[in-house]
Amino acid sequence: MTRKIEAPEPDEDAGGLNRRHLLRAFWKSAGGFWGRETQVSWTLSGTLLLIVLLNLAASYGMNAWHRITFDALQSRDSDTVLLLSALYLPLLAGSVLLSVVQICARMTMQRRWREWLNNRLVNRWLNNGRHYQLNFVGGAHKNPEARVADDVRIATEAPIDFATGVTTAVLSAATFIVVLWTIGGTLTVHVRGTAITIPGFLVVAAVIYAVAASGIMSVIGRRLITVSESKNQAEAEYRYVLTRLRENGEGIALLKGEDQESNGVDKSFKRVLRAWRDVCIQSMRTTIVSQTSSYIAPILPIILCAPKFLDNSMTLGEVMQAASAFAIVQSALNWLVDNYPRLADWAASTRRIASLEAALDALERAETCPVGRITCGEGKDAALRLRNVSVMLDDGTAVIQSADIAIMSGEKVLLTGESGTGKSTLVRALAGVWPWGKGEIEIATGAKLLILPQRPYVPMGTLRRAVNYPNPAHNRNVKEIANVLEKVELGHLAKRLDEEASWDQILSGGEKQRLAFARVLLHRPDIIVLDEATAALDTPTQNRLMELLFQEFKDATVVSIGHRPELAAFHQRKILLKHDCGGAKLVSDVYRLPEHRRLRDLMEGLPAFGAGTFRGALPEAKALNPRTSEALSIH
Repeated sequence: MTRKIEAPEPDEDAGGLNRRHLLRAFWKSAGGFWGRETQVSWTLSGTLLLIVLLNLAASYGMNAWHRITFDALQSRDSDTVLLLSALYLPLLAGSVLLSVVQICARMTMQRRWREWLNNRLVNRWLNNGRHYQLNFVGGAHKNPEARVADDVRIATEAPIDFATGVTTAVLSAATFIVVLWTIGGTLTVHVRGTAITIPGFLVVAAVIYAVAASGIMSVIGRRLITVSESKNQAEAEYRYVLTRLRENGEGIALLKGEDQESNGVDKSFKRVLRAWRDVCIQSMRTTIVSQTSSYIAPILPIILCAPKFLDNSMTLGEVMQAASAFAIVQSALNWLVDNYPRLADWAASTRRIASLEAALDALERAETCPVGRITCGEGKDAALRLRNVSVMLDDGTAVIQSADIAIMSGEKVLLTGESGTGKSTLVRALAGVWPWGKGEIEIATGAKLLILPQRPYVPMGTLRRAVNYPNPAHNRNVKEIANVLEKVELGHLAKRLDEEASWDQILSGGEKQRLAFARVLLHRPDIIVLDEATAALDTPTQNRLMELLFQEFKDATVVSIGHRPELAAFHQRKILLKHDCGGAKLVSDVYRLPEHRRLRDLMEGLPAFGAGTFRGALPEAKALNPRTSEALSIH
C-alpha cells in the first residue's frame, strides 16, 4: 500500500503552531535568496540600509529646520527666515532624491527576489510531472498557479517593505526620543498639593500612546490574517472556475449547460463576497484605530507642551520641533498599527506558498524512497517490460494488480478492457508521471518513447509550435512540417504555420488527434503509445492514419489502448485487462495475425509477418511472459 501524501492544512482550528510552522518553512525556503544570490542580494540590502540612514539624517535636518525657523518667526528675525527659506530647497531636493533612490533599490530587490522564488517554485512544480501529480494528492495546495502568480508577488514585496519600515522605525524612534527628551525636559504636575515630576514626559507620553494604540489594534485585528487568507483562497478558486468554464466552452455550449455553470459560478462568487465581507468588517475595525490615532497624534504634543510654552519655559520653535519629533516617534512606535492589514495579507500569502512547497517536498521525498512507488529503469531484452507492476491511487487503492508483460521491439500490441480497468493510468505509469504502486517498468536502453493521449495538448502560440511540441517551434523547416501535415490530412493548415491563434479552440477534436500523429512523424520515436488516440476520428480516417503509422514505423514498437474492434486488425497481439477484486488483472494475452494485412502482404510479395515468424517468436514470447501468453492465431 502506498502512503497518502499530504501537505499541512493551514486552516485547522488547532493550527496556530501549524501556521507558525508554515511561516518558518517559507523563510527557510525563500531566505535562500540571500545565500545563492549573495552579491546581488547583499549589495541591495546594504544600499537600502545606507539610504535609510541618510533619510534619517535628512529627517533630523528637517526637524531642526522647523525649530530654528519658528524661533526666527517668533523673534521676527527676517534675515534668518530668508536664509532658512533658501536652505530648505536643497534640503528638500536631497530628501526627494534619497526617496527616489530608495524606491529604486527596494523595488529592484523585490523584483530580483520574486524572480528567484518564482523560478524555484515553477521548476519544482514542473519537474518530474509534479504539476500533474499534485491533482491527485491531499493537502492545502489548491490552485498552485494562483499561488505562483499572486502569492509570490505579495510574499516577496511585503517583507522588503516591512524590513525597510521596521529599520526606519527603530532608528527614527531612537533618534527622536533623544530629541523629545532633550527638548521636553521634565514636567511637574501638582496633585492635591503634591508635586509630581515626570522626567522626559514627552517620551513617556509617546510610548504610552503607541503601546495603547498597538495593543488595541492587536486585539481588534487579530482575525484579519485568517479572513485575508480565506479571501485569497476564495479569489483563486473563483478564477479557476472561470478558467475551467472558458476552456470547456464547447462542451458546455453543446450540452446547453450554461444554467448549471451559472449556478456554479454564482456559488463560487458568493464565497468571494462572503470572504470580502469578513475582510471589510475587520478592516473597518482596524480603520477606527488607525484613523483615530492619526488625528490625535499631531495634537497631543502641542497640548502637552502648552503649559511650558505659556510659562515661557519653551519657545515656539521648541514646541514645533517637539510636535514634529513626537509625530515621528509615535509613527515609528505605531508601525504595527499602520501596517497590520498588509502584514495580514503577507502572512496569508506566505502560508499559501509554504503549503504548496510542503506538497512538493512530500512528492520529492517520495521520489527518493522506493517504498510504495513504481520504479522506472532501462532494460535490454524487450522494448517495454513490466515486472510485477501494481498501479495504485495515492491512498493505496489498487487499480491494476501484478502485471507482468514483455513487449518486444517492433511488436504492435493492443491493450483493451472495460472502462475503469486502469488502462490510461497504466499509460501514465509508463510515462513516469504516475508513481504510486510497486514493481518495475523497464524501457529499452536508448529508446525514445512518445505517448499520444486521447486529448492532445495544444500549446499557445503558432501552429508550428503546436506541431513541433515539445521541441522548439523553429527546429524544423516549413517544408518538412507542411509535408507531415499533408500526410495526416491537415494540409489545408500548412499556410498558417506561423499564425498565432487560439489553436486549442480552433482545431476540432479529430484535428487535434491528427496533429498528434504529425508529431509522431516529426519526432520519430522508437516506442509509440496510443491512448485512445483515434477516439475522435471516423473509422476510415482512423484506418488511414493507422496504416500510415505502420508504414512509417515498421520497426517501432506500438502499444495501442482502445475499444474499437477495427483496431485489432492493425496489431499482432492483444492484451485484455478485466476488473477483479482488489484491482484489474491481465487475463488474456493473445498473439494473432490480422487477415487483411496477411493477404495484402502476400499479394504485394512483402510478407511483413509470416506464420513461420510467429511460430518462431512464440517460444521466446512465452518465455518472457509465461504467465499470460495464451494462443497464436494464424488465418
